[in-house]
Amino acid sequence: MDPYPIVLPPGMHFSPEDDPYGPYVALSRQQWSDLAEVVPWELDAETLVRLRGIGDPTDGDEVRQVYHPLTQLLNLYWERTGALYRSTHDFLGINHKQVPFVIGVAGSVAVGKSTTSRLLKELLARGPRRPRVDLITTDGFLYPNHILEAMGIAHRKGFPESYDRQALLQFVIDVKSGKREVTAPVYSHLFYDIVPGEQVVVRDPDILIVEGLNVLQPARRRSDGSTALAVSDFFDFTVYVDARTAFIRQWYVDRFFALRETAFRDPQSYFRRYAQMSEAEALTTATTFWDSINGPNLELNIRPTRGRATAILRKGEDHQVSWVRIRKV
Repeated sequence: MDPYPIVLPPGMHFSPEDDPYGPYVALSRQQWSDLAEVVPWELDAETLVRLRGIGDPTDGDEVRQVYHPLTQLLNLYWERTGALYRSTHDFLGINHKQVPFVIGVAGSVAVGKSTTSRLLKELLARGPRRPRVDLITTDGFLYPNHILEAMGIAHRKGFPESYDRQALLQFVIDVKSGKREVTAPVYSHLFYDIVPGEQVVVRDPDILIVEGLNVLQPARRRSDGSTALAVSDFFDFTVYVDARTAFIRQWYVDRFFALRETAFRDPQSYFRRYAQMSEAEALTTATTFWDSINGPNLELNIRPTRGRATAILRKGEDHQVSWVRIRKV
């Protein structure tokens, strides 16, 4: 008898991925929550406010019911993966230095993957072994605007080809290889561009979280038929934050309007002009951005990678996780 029969919330329907003989076990939020042990690392309200993105309603209940069990599963993977590496190094007769555990977090713009990544960083760092946890976003590996313009793809910012994928790959390889100090470029959402001369430094982490739209992309096939390496080849665990396209589109528009009242009003903001638009003009602009850029990127490039994730967090219209899929093979 299946110990975890699939019981989805009312109104939710099965998809082919819910096949009990398929690669995932699907659990409702309550079933998933029931798997967690009581943990001592509660987040206070002030910390939760700091970690949440604009318009994200993640609350203490969601942290306990969704992120506590996910953190416990990640700790299990980290411990077992570390043991495997140590055994392998013993077999090969090489240095025992702990190999960093790398987690990839993917999903659409506005779906809440940044909140998920920050929550995981905070909770993992509070775990029983107090690991050193770093978080890097792939925004820093976007090509600078002037290069995107020269390439003729400034309008496709966020699509796979707008990133310096070789630099991102080398960064993750260096971390995974145990390099003591690895640097990455810095992206400014205020200026909408890479900040010249600025770098973020990752120093010998136990766990590294890599968050980005396209981090689960498979390897590309070269012109000679051979296959290149992909960033996802070096991940030990991956999370995909998911929701219906219509929900994400609305969250994107809501966030655009929230930013008009906050960050867009900064005199230095690249988006300052959007704060001065009428509501009707702003709505047209936001929906056009989604329909011409973010929506197509989601459907063509991001969502097709969902089935490569270890864990899928599915959100409902209220922006809260309603069920979870965990890869079982």
